[in-house]
Formats: sequence, structure tokens, C-alpha cells
Amino acid sequence: MNLSTDYKITWCPGCPNHMILESSKRAFNSLIKKGYKKNDFVIVAGIGCHGKIFDYLNLSGFYGLHGRALASAFGIKIGNPNLKVVCYAGDGDTYSEGMEHFIHACRNNSDMTLIVHDNQSFSLTTGQITPTSQLGFKSKIEPNGNEIHPLNPIKLALVSGASFVARCDARNIEHTAKIIKEAIEHKGFAFVEILQTCIIFNPSLDHARKYMYKVDNGSNMKRAMKLADEWDYATRNGRIPIGVLYKHTRQTFEEKHDVLVSLMKKKVGWKG
Repeated sequence: MNLSTDYKITWCPGCPNHMILESSKRAFNSLIKKGYKKNDFVIVAGIGCHGKIFDYLNLSGFYGLHGRALASAFGIKIGNPNLKVVCYAGDGDTYSEGMEHFIHACRNNSDMTLIVHDNQSFSLTTGQITPTSQLGFKSKIEPNGNEIHPLNPIKLALVSGASFVARCDARNIEHTAKIIKEAIEHKGFAFVEILQTCIIFNPSLDHARKYMYKVDNGSNMKRAMKLADEWDYATRNGRIPIGVLYKHTRQTFEEKHDVLVSLMKKKVGWKG
């Protein structure tokens, strides 16, 4: 199915966002071939370079406020728990303004998917630091270089209760498409962080790609935490595992509420 739109793509030529878009199309098309319908999906996007994907994917959706994409996605899921809700957000969008929504989404385990485009900078607004920017990263507001140690979103998701945690390399389109598909099919909150270079404001991540290696699905939390520790976002040192780092099944937010269970059994939303 053609999931493209007529909107002109305005990402920088060579930006890995083009590749994330292609991976997303492949993932959705693969699910549609399995029997899902196009109107089973709803996408939500935040504000940032990543958010333009909303214009380029021919699926129903909603543009959220900066940092509030997850909150909007959660509202849509409650409104109709039968929908497959997929939220696209950036590292600044998710880990700065939207940090509280991220943590509670992991805790709540609502059956939806979060895909974070992590280029370790606020690139749409010309490259300010985000909570994952590496030490020494220089920007207009940090001309002497970032002095604040970045957080590790993978570890944060794990300790906050996310039931599916994965990391991808944006330039590996086929692998990323496979992970996105698996995340959408997962029953529970699925978090996929896609590492991407900002070719204009933070291109250094390209040098770290040689340290990336694939891992298989794992249900062992101790192993997942060990994998999460292998790469320090502060530097460009250490091995970088990509793939599904952790996956297990536990009761979803929707399954805990009889009214939502009833809507799912009837295959309707609140409007019937």
C-alpha cells in the first residue's frame, strides 16, 4: 500500500529521518499485509524535525504540542482502545519537556508504541543541547561545550516499567522496520529509540556506528540493564547494542479497567 502523501519532504538531504520514514512505511505495510487495516492505526507526532513524519505518512493522526505527544497518544488510546497508536517524538521532545509523560507511560504500560528520533540535539531550533547530548557538545547556548552528563533513556525506560525496550540505527532501514513492526504488535507499552545523526548540528554519532551490534530478544532484566550500560551517551566510547533489549508481557493499562475491556470486546470507541 502506498503510504506516501503529496507533501514536499523538507528534511535536509541525507538526513536519517528519510530512512526512519522508509522503515515506518515498511513496518506498517508489513502489518497491513498480515491483515491489519489502514484505519487500525493512528500516529501522533511532537514538535521537532521528527514531527514532519506526520505530513509524510498517509495515516490518521494528531500533531501534539512540544513534549506532549505521549499525553495526546494516551488520550487517543483511552478514547478508542482498539486502535494501534504510534507516537513519534524527538529526544528533546521526550526527555526534556515530556519527561514526566515518558516515565508514566512506561509505568502505566498502555498498549501503544513510542518511537524516539534521538539525534542528541534540538536540531529544528538550530542545535541546542538536549538531555542526551554528549559531553563537550557545543551549541549557541553552550559555546564552551555541554558540561551536564546525559541521561540514559534505555535504563530509564527499564526501571520505569516499559515492557518492550529497543534501540535501532536509523541507517539500518530493514532492521529498524522489523523492530518497529514488532513494537507495534507488542501488547503493552513499547519504547523504540532510534539513534540518528544530525548531519548539520551533531554529526559525531556517525563515528559511533562502527561500535553497533545486534542483540536478540531478551526477557531478562539483569541482562537488559547490562546491555543498557554498555554505551555511555556522554562519550563516543563503548559497544552499542541495537535490537530488542527487553521484552516481557504484563497486564496493560486497558486490561485493568472494565470499561475499556468492554470497548475492546465490542470493538468500538466511546462513541460506539
